[in-house]
Amino acid sequence: MEARVGMVVGGGGSRALTSGHAGVMDGGGAAPKLLQHSQATQLGTVSQLLAGGIAGAVSKTCTAPLARLTILFQVQGMHADVSALTKTSLWHEALRIVNEEGLRAFWKGNLVTIIHRLPYSSVNFYAYEHYKMLLQSVPGLRSHGKNMSKDIGIHFVSGGMAGITAASATYPLDLVRTRLAAQRNAVYYRGIWHALHTICREEGFLGLYKGLGATLLGVGPSIAISFSVYESLRSYWRSQRPHDSTVMVSLACGSLSGIASSTATFPLDLVRRRMQLEGAAGQARVYRTGLLGAFGHIIKTEGLRGLYRGILPEYYKVVPGVGIAFMTYETLKTLLSLG
Repeated sequence: MEARVGMVVGGGGSRALTSGHAGVMDGGGAAPKLLQHSQATQLGTVSQLLAGGIAGAVSKTCTAPLARLTILFQVQGMHADVSALTKTSLWHEALRIVNEEGLRAFWKGNLVTIIHRLPYSSVNFYAYEHYKMLLQSVPGLRSHGKNMSKDIGIHFVSGGMAGITAASATYPLDLVRTRLAAQRNAVYYRGIWHALHTICREEGFLGLYKGLGATLLGVGPSIAISFSVYESLRSYWRSQRPHDSTVMVSLACGSLSGIASSTATFPLDLVRRRMQLEGAAGQARVYRTGLLGAFGHIIKTEGLRGLYRGILPEYYKVVPGVGIAFMTYETLKTLLSLG
């Protein structure tokens, strides 16, 4: 569950999209509305999606080395004797990648991430609009802008359902990204299509959806924490320093809410990554008792700290990820509006 970079790319009814993750967890959950203040120049839906998708792709590409380090640390101890693991620092692991795999290895799986962005953002956007209209059609939920709590509730539920829909629709790409990024010296999957074909042949079609449960469970908490922390920090900041730059406030609050969301949901993300690697490259399964069993196994063999392997590189990429996505989106929005 990566720290999300939220960007409002919807015109009438501001829509928060993620740069992640996904995923959702690069695929799941919408983060705070960082760009709501920048909607003076309205863009069409296609232009908004294009700008948001490109901004997310640029941000992901720039922070890909840290993202891969996160994944490599997350899956440590999965197939190895935990007691034999050394406490490798980020610097030592980065040097190992350069020496053994080459500099380009920092971007393993990044192409899948970029390909994943546009369909995920598109499904998320249109699903959100559909769910919002559906909820607003329910008589008891209609507020016509008069009830703020109802409006927030509708946006919150719609965002969660849209995140679940988008994550489910594009999940195979997220799984392939993890498998490509987790490969070290031995290359089993030679690319995106080879990975998809191999997984279907060896593990069946449902093999493409390993770990989906952990992903979907993280959607609600991710949205709730991101939204509540962002809004609380922004309200407090504006009350104490009303003349500060709106951009600075949005970036700072967005970064802090991303860190809070990542901290709270990181164990789910770690379990998701490990379940995505179950049976990969013909290796034996480790977690045979589902999501709760995976949590129990990790705590028993690695302790509570085992659930937070890789949290540091995750933290390190939040601020640059937010800043790069924000500035890229603003630049593209200006160029598209001029066109």
